[in-house]
Amino acid sequence: MKLLGCVALVFAWAVTALANTEKVIFLAPPSIGLSDDSLSLAALQLSTITPEKFTLGTDIKVDFPTQDSPNGLDHWYLLRTLNAGQRYELRVCWAAVQPTAFQIDTYEITEVFDTPDLIQKLALYAEQPDRRTNDTTIASTPDGKESLLFLRMQAAADFFTTNKTRMLDPPPVDIDLILDPYIWNVFPQSLGPTAVYIVVLAIGGWYASGKVWRHLVSSEPTKDRRD
Repeated sequence: MKLLGCVALVFAWAVTALANTEKVIFLAPPSIGLSDDSLSLAALQLSTITPEKFTLGTDIKVDFPTQDSPNGLDHWYLLRTLNAGQRYELRVCWAAVQPTAFQIDTYEITEVFDTPDLIQKLALYAEQPDRRTNDTTIASTPDGKESLLFLRMQAAADFFTTNKTRMLDPPPVDIDLILDPYIWNVFPQSLGPTAVYIVVLAIGGWYASGKVWRHLVSSEPTKDRRD
């Protein structure tokens, strides 16, 4: 029973955390040469997330959905130095006191550059003078090839208040972006310690229950049977 209780608590915690988490799962694309695109990427000055620098904390602007922007405001990032063919999970986490609806998508470089609507939205975002940028370094790999993706995150305010100021100008939202690789393309690396804990707990519970059972059987008083 204790084992079931612990497992239930773990799952309850996970469900609760999802209330403030949105994610996208993707496979890293094949590596491509950046000789022709590196200057264009550098000019965009996008914040970069890599398996080595897998977390990014920042604050973003949000707005209420409109006919032109049904999913809110666009925010673009670069996912770089990925392992081609590996599965990843990109999570955005935010506080419950800042109700926000997120839409997250990943695109290959060629897909964005070849799609007029996407390249236009990316260019408009890059031209914003007041946007926050973190690590924007564009360094080429030794062979000039790299697996990378554009990350497009749309954020819309998701609340109602009688405060007209907040309705006209929603406050920025503090977020954490987390890039989480999958182990053997099966489950996120961040769940590794939890999985080990559950396995150890299950083995320990099985061993302890066996000892208790043997003790109960050996201590049971023998009854004389009469023909």
